[in-house]
Amino acid sequence: MRRLLSCLWCGREIVESEAGRRRRYCRQSCRQRAYEHRNSLKGSGIPADSVVLSAQEAAALADRWFAARCAAEDVATAVDEGAGAVELAALSAKLVSLARDAERLR
Repeated sequence: MRRLLSCLWCGREIVESEAGRRRRYCRQSCRQRAYEHRNSLKGSGIPADSVVLSAQEAAALADRWFAARCAAEDVATAVDEGAGAVELAALSAKLVSLARDAERLR
């Protein structure tokens, strides 16, 4: 059985196989960035499990959540207006896609 997991650094999906240890990162570069991040926090007083985002990363995250909220409002409007199943399915698929994208921190 395969489960979908998210990379602890970038949030991309990781397909876990049955054999071996559970993967935590999608690529070696994500593993390295996470290591560098943990080491940069040593002695700073910032908890090791904190997520530190640059202003640009925080703005991009806010933009992704805004797009997801707008898509959710589109679904709600379509329901109120009695949209058909095909239209609702398309809007729902877009909402799910935007929500998955919004889950990424970086």
